[in-house]
Amino acid sequence: MSGDLIITNLFIFALAGFLGFEVIRRVPKLLHTPLMALTNALSAIALVGSLVILGQAATTYSIILGFVAVVASTINVVGGFLLTDKMLKMFKRREAPKPRPEADTEAAP
Repeated sequence: MSGDLIITNLFIFALAGFLGFEVIRRVPKLLHTPLMALTNALSAIALVGSLVILGQAATTYSIILGFVAVVASTINVVGGFLLTDKMLKMFKRREAPKPRPEADTEAAP
């Protein structure tokens, strides 16, 4: 009975991963920054959930899975914020070029 449940859960996980990939792939490039901000918020919720699982410490198996979940969620949150920061820097205005001194622009006699 539990083998069927594991197979069903793995199938749902694979289907959700494929569906998520297809949805993200079709998002216009201008919407990626707000989408990353939302994804970071969802990753933070996953981090809190994994901390709760790790904190319960019912069995050794749950401790190991909770630890792996905390590490993976932390990497996801930190990486997401770094990527979002990099994307936001792309939209900042660049400084205007400094005017050249007039002596450089004049032709030599």
